[in-house]
Parts: sequence; C-alpha cells; structure tokens
Amino acid sequence: MIDLNASAQAMSDLDEGAINEVVDKVMAKADADAAQELIKAFQQGMTKVGERFDSGEYFIGDLIFAGEILQAAMDKLKPALSGDALEKRAKIVLATVEGDLHDIGKNIFRTMAEASGFEVFDLGIDVPVKIIVDKVKEVNPEIVGLSGVLTLALDSMRETVDALKAEGLRNDLKVIIGGVPVNENVCQRVGADDFSTNAADGVKICQRWVG
Repeated sequence: MIDLNASAQAMSDLDEGAINEVVDKVMAKADADAAQELIKAFQQGMTKVGERFDSGEYFIGDLIFAGEILQAAMDKLKPALSGDALEKRAKIVLATVEGDLHDIGKNIFRTMAEASGFEVFDLGIDVPVKIIVDKVKEVNPEIVGLSGVLTLALDSMRETVDALKAEGLRNDLKVIIGGVPVNENVCQRVGADDFSTNAADGVKICQRWVG
C-alpha cells in the first residue's frame, strides 16, 4: 500500500528521494489507479508548497525545485496511466509574450497548473501575437495565460488581448497575466480578467474560473 499522506508531505517537503522511491514502487506494478492516486497526493503537496511560499518559508528557488521534482515524477508515472486517467479540467494556452525572454515564472505556473489537472499548451518565450491567436483557434482553451517580466511586455499583452477580441475569441475566454510588473491597473489597461505575481496564486485563480 502507498501512504498517500506521506507522499503529499514528501512533495511539500521537497523530499526528492522519498518521491522517487514511491514513484518506483508504483511503476514496478504499472498500476494505473495507484499512479492516479499518487498524482493527486502530489497535487496536494504542491498546494502546500504554494502555501509555504506565500508564508515566506519557501522562496522562488524552492518553487523551481518543486516544479522540477513534480515534472520528473509525472513523466515517470505517465506510462502507467490509462488514456483517460488524467482527466483534464480545462485547457490553458500559455506564453511569454513577444519581446520578453523570461520563462521561470511561466514554467513554474505550467507545472503547477498541470499538477492541478489543466492541459497546458506552452508556446514558449517571445511568442508573436499571431501564434497565440492561432493556437487559441486550434485548441479552443478556456484560459489564456500571458507572462512577461519586462515593461515592454505589457504592450504585447494588450496587443494579444486586442487581437483575440478582433478575432471574436474573447467572449468565452478568460485571460490571466503574470509577471513582476503586473498589477490591478496594468490588468485593466491590458484588458485581462485577472493577474498574479506568483504561480501558486495564478493557478488558484484559474481553478476558480473553471469551478
């Protein structure tokens, strides 16, 4: 039997050794149900990681490390999962907007969002408006996440939202922006639905949107 509470705690504690050990146990049996339950436990652990970051106990480096541990664990577990074992709650198209090359915050958000059950289409960095719009047309997501650290990225965010409106894609689409320079005023100016300056809060916003 796998101790799911201990597994959640291991993720919260960033105990890579314990996580690898329990993942190996599940993979040895190739048990899809156990793999799914373990992922849920890791999701709970990542929620605690976010809480520890909010409280000041963890720092940005800890979030990055947590994301790396989780991604490695999920990559190992995927072969044991049946085709529909990872039920996706909603789709997110994610990008660091044109003119910005920063991706640490975006990558942390992606990992935490995937751990929460979202299907994330990460387009990378310095992504032109047209690429984002085309991807939205292709996959019909519920949410678009736009990331940027540089102040010039804010113009790209606004241009992206304007383009989504022009293409008639904005009505049923939620847009969240993230990065150091964003705030309530920036959010309104860009035309986004909400903003976040850390990945954990951003994922919580997205969870509220999809119920």
